[in-house]
Amino acid sequence: MSAARQMNPLLRLGLDLGPLLLFFIAYSAADIFYATGALMAAVTISVGINFAIERKVAPMPLITLVLVLIFGGLTLWLANENFIKVKPTILYAIFAAVLLIGLAMGRIFLKTLLAQSLRLPESAWRALTWRWAVFFLCLAVTNEIVWRNFSDDVWVAFKVWGVFPLTLLFAVAQTPFISRHLIQDDASSAGR
Repeated sequence: MSAARQMNPLLRLGLDLGPLLLFFIAYSAADIFYATGALMAAVTISVGINFAIERKVAPMPLITLVLVLIFGGLTLWLANENFIKVKPTILYAIFAAVLLIGLAMGRIFLKTLLAQSLRLPESAWRALTWRWAVFFLCLAVTNEIVWRNFSDDVWVAFKVWGVFPLTLLFAVAQTPFISRHLIQDDASSAGR
């Protein structure tokens, strides 16, 4: 059996953002139902390509796939766009709940995801987990406000052009905190 391969970061970005861009294009060309079908197909293909390359799928894309298929399917089957609109709220709430339940059980899932990239003390992992959980809850609430109070055009624009930049800005805003708590590798500091 061959070992898992690492995916090119640009390909990963394309697989993460491609379905959203296709959703936007399909919505612009037709309507929310056509865009929902396109999103369902694109996320399925994206996860399939990810699995074909790495021989594994991370939990977040897998949860996203399941929710897109369930809520997208309900949207198309019942001809009710509210299902696809509430899907991000549920997704962000699940992410927040997993992080908070993990903390309550003494498990820091964020550390499990990022430990290969970052070495932080437990207290910093807990604080970072709280920050991400609150951020996901804020995204869930914001999605609810936008889809319930604004037009489809505004909601689609928020989903495609708002959430990713907000997430990126939030992640970058965590950099000073991470830098302050980063545990330096003993081997690299000994060689200086």
